[in-house]
Amino acid sequence: MKFELSFTNKEITPWGGMVFLKQMLDKIEFKQEIERCESLPVSLSNNSYKKEVLLESFITSIWCGANRFLHTEITRSDKALGEIFGWGKTPAQDAYKRYFGKFTPNINQQVGHHFFSWFFNNLNLNYFTLDIDSSVITRYGEQEGAKKGYNPKKKGRNSHHPIIAFVNDVKMVANFWLRSGDTSSANNFVGFLEETLLNFGDKKVGLVRLDSGFFQKSIMDYLELKQLQYIIAARFTHPIQHLIDQQSLWIRVDDGIEICDKFHQAKNWEKPRRIVIVRQKIAQRPKSSGRTLSLFPEDELHRNYRYSAYITNQEHSATDVWRTYRNRGDAENRIKELKADFGAESFNLKEFFPTEAALIFSMIAYNLMSVFRLFVLQEKTQKTLSTLRYRTFAIGAYFEKVGDTLKLKIALTKKRRKWFAGIWDYPIDWTKKISTA
Repeated sequence: MKFELSFTNKEITPWGGMVFLKQMLDKIEFKQEIERCESLPVSLSNNSYKKEVLLESFITSIWCGANRFLHTEITRSDKALGEIFGWGKTPAQDAYKRYFGKFTPNINQQVGHHFFSWFFNNLNLNYFTLDIDSSVITRYGEQEGAKKGYNPKKKGRNSHHPIIAFVNDVKMVANFWLRSGDTSSANNFVGFLEETLLNFGDKKVGLVRLDSGFFQKSIMDYLELKQLQYIIAARFTHPIQHLIDQQSLWIRVDDGIEICDKFHQAKNWEKPRRIVIVRQKIAQRPKSSGRTLSLFPEDELHRNYRYSAYITNQEHSATDVWRTYRNRGDAENRIKELKADFGAESFNLKEFFPTEAALIFSMIAYNLMSVFRLFVLQEKTQKTLSTLRYRTFAIGAYFEKVGDTLKLKIALTKKRRKWFAGIWDYPIDWTKKISTA
C-alpha cells in the first residue's frame, strides 16, 4: 500500500500513561510538600522557573527514561506532557544544572531529611527492617570527589562511593549520602545511621542488616549501645576461618545446606558475640553464595563447601537468622534499578554537592515510584520502572478541546480501557496514612 507523508499541529505525547503519576502526585500533595520545604533554594529572578516545576519536571524526566541531564531535553520538547502536569513551560537541562548548583552540604542534609521523613511519617508502619549498603559509581570526567579507590569492575578508575539506606518492607530509600571514591564502605557509618534514624521520627527500626564491608567492632558497639538488633555478614579474617575449621557439629537444614551456632570473641572485642555459620555443598548447590576458606586450599573437606558467617545479637534460631539475612540481597536489586532506571550512575555535575542534590531527587523519584507500585498498582510482583515505562506509561495521547472542556484522548484498545479507568479511579488519601496491609 502506498502512503503519503503529512503533518499535524496536534501536540501528541508518547507518555499518556504519565497521567496516572500526575494524579498520584496531586493526591499525595507532592507539589505542596515542595512548597513546604523551606530549605530548597529559590531564585528571585522573574525569568526563573518555580522550584515546584523544576523538581517535578526533573523527576518526571527520570520516569520517562532520562538518566543524564542531556536526556531531559526530550521531556522539554513534549508540549502535551507539560500540559498534563501543568508546567506552562518545561525547563531545559541548563536550568536543572543551575538549580542544583545552588545546593550546599547543609541544604542537602535538610532537604533529604524533609522528604525522606515525609515518606516514612505517612506510612502506616511502625517498625522497619533497615538495610544499609554502599556502592561504586565509576566516573570518567573531572568531577569533584571522584577519586581512585575500591572499584572491582573498573580498577584504577575514579569513582564516587555512596552509602544508601533501604527499607525492604516497602522498597524505599531512607537516606543517601554521596562520598568520595577513596572512602571505605563503613566510613562515617555512625553519622549516616543517626541521620537515617531521624528520618523515621517516632517509628522504630526492628533490625539492621549489613554486609561484610561494615564488619567492624565500632559499628557493633554502636548498634548495641542504641539497643538495635543486627545481622552483619562476617569478614573472612584468619580467626573466623580458623573458627570454621574447628567446627565438627553441623545441623542439616536442607539438601546440601548445614548450619552451626557459636559464640566468638575477637581479640579486640570486650565480650563474645554470637556467630551463625552456614556451609553449602558445591556439588549439590553449584550456584550457592559464600566463600571458600583461603587458609585451607588443599583441605579435601573444605574444598567441597562454600561458607558464610553472620554476627548477630538476635535470639532467633540460627536458621531464621540466616534466612532473614538472605532477604538483604534485595538491596542489591534496588541499587541495580537505581543505576539502570533512575540515573543514579550518570546524573553528575562537576561540583560534588550539586551532584549529591541531583541524586537525592533521583532517590525521591524512586520512592514516589514505589508508592505508585505498592499502593496504586498493587501487583503481587513489583515491576521495574523500565517494565512499567513501556507497559503502563508509554501510551500515545493528545489533547482535544470539546466546548469548555479540555479532554486527554488516550490511544488504547478496548481491552485495556477498563484497566486504565480502574487505575485512574483508584483512591489515594495520603493524609489518612497509607498501609502495606
